[in-house]
Amino acid sequence: MLDAIRWDTDLIRRYDLAGPRYTSYPTAVQFHGQVGTFDLFHALRDSRKAQRSLSLYVHVPFCANICYYCACNKVITKDRGRAQPYLQRLEQEIQMIACHLDPAQKVEQLHFGGGTPTFLSHDELRQLMAHLREHFNLLNDDSGDYGIEIDPREADWSTMGLLRELGFNRVSIGLQDLDPAVQRAVNRLQSLEETRAVIDAARTLQFRSINIDLIYGLPKQTPDNFARTVEEVISLQPDRLSVFNYAHLPERFMPQRRINSSDLPSPAHKLEMLQRTIEQLIAAGYRYIGMDHFALPDDELAIAQEDHTLQRNFQGYTTHGHCDLIGLGVSAISQIGDLYCQNSSDLNAYQNSLVSAQLATSRGLVCNADDRLRRAVIQQLICNFTLVFAEIEQQFNVDFQGYFGALWPQLQGMADDGLIKLDRERIEVLPAGRLLVRSVCMVFDAYLEQQNRQRFSRVI
Repeated sequence: MLDAIRWDTDLIRRYDLAGPRYTSYPTAVQFHGQVGTFDLFHALRDSRKAQRSLSLYVHVPFCANICYYCACNKVITKDRGRAQPYLQRLEQEIQMIACHLDPAQKVEQLHFGGGTPTFLSHDELRQLMAHLREHFNLLNDDSGDYGIEIDPREADWSTMGLLRELGFNRVSIGLQDLDPAVQRAVNRLQSLEETRAVIDAARTLQFRSINIDLIYGLPKQTPDNFARTVEEVISLQPDRLSVFNYAHLPERFMPQRRINSSDLPSPAHKLEMLQRTIEQLIAAGYRYIGMDHFALPDDELAIAQEDHTLQRNFQGYTTHGHCDLIGLGVSAISQIGDLYCQNSSDLNAYQNSLVSAQLATSRGLVCNADDRLRRAVIQQLICNFTLVFAEIEQQFNVDFQGYFGALWPQLQGMADDGLIKLDRERIEVLPAGRLLVRSVCMVFDAYLEQQNRQRFSRVI
């Protein structure tokens, strides 16, 4: 079992920098417009030849109400009729992508994100899942990881029953905070009873896993009232928890301009919130997976981390990183072999491309040899907190210390500070460094110095 993380305030203050979350390397900031549909078709052909399993991500952008903190790609509308034209284009994309793959390629993982996927009516959800099953090899024995994001204000028992019937066995529930003053400040009024009802339904209907999302650093939050939220959430006993740091970037995300910056907690209070949250969750038996994520010890993520098989991609921490990830819908990102590509983030542009019988691929990149090597290094650090040089040397036919010799002074400095243990054979991220693992990964990021750090959230 991994050692518990250790809170070190001085270390956190020194290394709490802005940087990527490394759901990919290179990160999406490096995507460019020279990648298009030809590259996608080429990657799909390689996937078909290799008979790789698949992970599907489907983006449903619509929300009935705006949450001021949200930085997701979404369309705010009360008009439920807007979903049908989008579904028509989405189904067209599904058909165009699937014809370049082999029907034998199994879909091990499926995830509906948004937006609010349950913005769709029951008939529309049935229609979309039927189309996916027609064109992709979805599993029928409940052995896949098929998840969907749920807004408890948009779901009830009948919705949960339908989702189970359609093959979903995992749910991720947006909660963020239970304090009414905080909820008013971010325009998301959601009672504990609404959330509990959805969780009760999921358990009764034998969903395999329940995740709850929380955010610390929101307006009107205090260490005491957020601790009460965490206490209530622990009583709901989710299998996984995501505790995100709110990044206030109103210049980039227009809804955040409705948040009064004077209502935001101080950096010191944010740190206290995180520290107390970690203490509460560890005391309740949760394991720190990394990067804001916690899971019960018998959860697949915790077991995979113990076995050193945990991976990370655009879905976050996953046990399906060996799959080719196919992103469907506006702004969706695919990772197929060495290709990353993203659909247009503009709804009209996405739909117009498909009306013209063209895929909506707008940007991306193809990893080179250096990207692949650094991606493997970052993956090992961020998932397993350990990097064995011999494994990288064998995989990429390089001398690790020779290849990364210029980085050694930085790594030695981190070792001297107690973030990592560094010797001739490995890097081990120590308990005091695990909250700061992004900072360790950033040392190996060849692109970071070229980037505007303001595009990224802080590590803590």
